[in-house]
Amino acid sequence: MKFLIRLLINAAALWVAARLIPGIVYDGGWLGLLFVALVFGALNAFIRPILNLLTCPLLILTLGLFTLVLNAIMLLLTGWVSNILGLGFHVAGFWPAFWGALVISIVSFLLSLFVKDEERR
Repeated sequence: MKFLIRLLINAAALWVAARLIPGIVYDGGWLGLLFVALVFGALNAFIRPILNLLTCPLLILTLGLFTLVLNAIMLLLTGWVSNILGLGFHVAGFWPAFWGALVISIVSFLLSLFVKDEERR
């Protein structure tokens, strides 16, 4: 159940980013957006830890602000993989990815506040 909720939150955050940020485009329905969110989650689960390890000195040097760049890279990768899979999610470049990643982080955080977490009890 927790996986499904996270998937829905990511899908909603990706949708908001596509609506607000010029350069991020999604042209499909909700089912396709769920697949984009699945790609986004899989890339964050498997590729992001490797990037964190490789950029650890930069993360320390910038006091964690380089995380914003890593988030943009993950969104660019999501757009690239989504294009290959024909899911209709496109990211035009680094700056749309940067601002989109910021929007996705904020929306995901806000939506997560409304979800009851059993682990916090």
